[in-house]
Amino acid sequence: MICDDCQKETACVHVTKIIDQQKIERHLCEQCAQKSGEIIGKGIINLFGSKLSVHDFLKEMFNYSALDTARKSLEPVCADCGLSYSEFSLSGQLGCSGCYQTFSGQLEPLIKRIHGTAAHNGKKPKRSGIRFGVEQRLKLLRHELEQRVSREEYELAAKLRDEIKDLEKRLVDPDSGYNQG
Repeated sequence: MICDDCQKETACVHVTKIIDQQKIERHLCEQCAQKSGEIIGKGIINLFGSKLSVHDFLKEMFNYSALDTARKSLEPVCADCGLSYSEFSLSGQLGCSGCYQTFSGQLEPLIKRIHGTAAHNGKKPKRSGIRFGVEQRLKLLRHELEQRVSREEYELAAKLRDEIKDLEKRLVDPDSGYNQG
């Protein structure tokens, strides 16, 4: 396509303006576009009277900054240190102990995905004896019982309930040996 103004060079700038409900198209070479003020310099266009580089224009076209701003205003921020979840996700480091409470909803699935569980078991103290192991088993069984009942698996839930009762009985009965520790 040839430039509309000079009729010599190849048009590389295509300007479409709508004025009073009429569409006006102009196809200009780079020199004629600079003369007419459509472009100001190499890669800089004149848009609504302001200088805007093509790079900036494309960056804004594909930048969802309005969505990011809206998302950031809705995301939780730690009241103690002011850290937002997006800042944590960039650095991978929490700012303070209050962040664990603030971001608990986002952190728990993340921790489960990494470690397989969100519960910290740690090491079993040697002096705790058998009682500690039984208490841990009870904790796991109670959790599993809740899951079975929520999934309406009542037969398995009844077996778990009976096992929990048996373990609780052993913990309370001093002759069973589980009460020592």
